Amino acid sequence: MAVTTKATIASFGGKLLKCAHNASTTNCEMAFNLYLPPQATLNPLRKVPLLIYLAGLTCTPDNGTEKGFFQHAASQKGIAVLYPDTSPRGLNVPGEDDSYDFGTGAGFYVDATREPWSQGYNMYSYITAELPRTVFSNFDQVDGSRVSIFGHSMGGHGALTLFLKNPGKYRSVSAFAPIANPSNCDWGRKAFGGYFGEDDKAKWAEHDATELVKKWEGEPLDVLVDVRAGPTKKGTSDNFYKQGQLLPEKLEEAAQGKGEVKVRWQEGYDHSYFTMASFADDHVNHAARYLLG
Repeated sequence: MAVTTKATIASFGGKLLKCAHNASTTNCEMAFNLYLPPQATLNPLRKVPLLIYLAGLTCTPDNGTEKGFFQHAASQKGIAVLYPDTSPRGLNVPGEDDSYDFGTGAGFYVDATREPWSQGYNMYSYITAELPRTVFSNFDQVDGSRVSIFGHSMGGHGALTLFLKNPGKYRSVSAFAPIANPSNCDWGRKAFGGYFGEDDKAKWAEHDATELVKKWEGEPLDVLVDVRAGPTKKGTSDNFYKQGQLLPEKLEEAAQGKGEVKVRWQEGYDHSYFTMASFADDHVNHAARYLLG
């Protein structure tokens, strides 16, 4: 579980660490970034809670770090932010670099059951177990008992499903433009068909937030979701919403009676990090209510 810190960068009074470690779940070296707020760097004896950000298709740990602006509110609230990678890299699995939406940069936060993908495409186990265990054992400032999760697009799918599959593991969840019903969109069908097989629809449902929320029996939900839209939703500036890749309405409908899944339709915004930066503080503050309360 040794971690190599390759760079340390000052950010909003705290420190951003660019790290790497050898992961057994993915059978390769994995990069991650960790932001430690000033409350942790100025007082090494103080433990701070952790907010995990899961990124979207093609992204690396650097995308959210450099363009999401999550460190701003995290520094004010005293919250560490963990930025994992989106897939294994360099496994040389045939076909892993053939398209942007499957394989490298597109692990979909699942454990593949089909060969050859099952040999390393195990991002569910990596994110829920190996990576946090590595962080907690190497960075004493981070409090493993207080963890929340959020994400964007494919990462929004990951955040929602990991939260719903593991009641009590994460204190809160939120998402930007999540792939909310992957079993019924092209991105999800391609990923699930490739990683699980076309016929294993039961496995698909285990990693579909819309299906999972129907079975939720935990505390009433309090989920924040931002989606880019125009005045009538159909005028959205998010092309992926227009293509039917996101389907947040399906999640909202399935969550009826389970608490609040608050979908905010943000007029004129698109699928980019400009949108996330605009509402970053809202999502960090949403997590802070549960991490610091």
